[in-house]
Amino acid sequence: MIGFLVAGLIIGALARLFKPGKQNLGLLATLGLGLVGSLIGGLIASALGTGSIWELNVLGFVLAVVAAVLLVGVAEAVAGKDKSRV
Repeated sequence: MIGFLVAGLIIGALARLFKPGKQNLGLLATLGLGLVGSLIGGLIASALGTGSIWELNVLGFVLAVVAAVLLVGVAEAVAGKDKSRV
């Protein structure tokens, strides 16, 4: 469980690093997006036959970072819409 949280934080941090621009996301948001990204990446890698979703493998990690980058973009767009209303 702790390894899953650490992996989610690393994946979230990498996603924010690869996403251009400044994101106004806190540590918990980064962790949450990294965890969701790691689940999505693990599910896709598992569907491709690389092993279990809970196993650490290169394809799953890469897909998790890509999914987290997309999620950071979605979170940024949603946060931007909320600020434009105020």
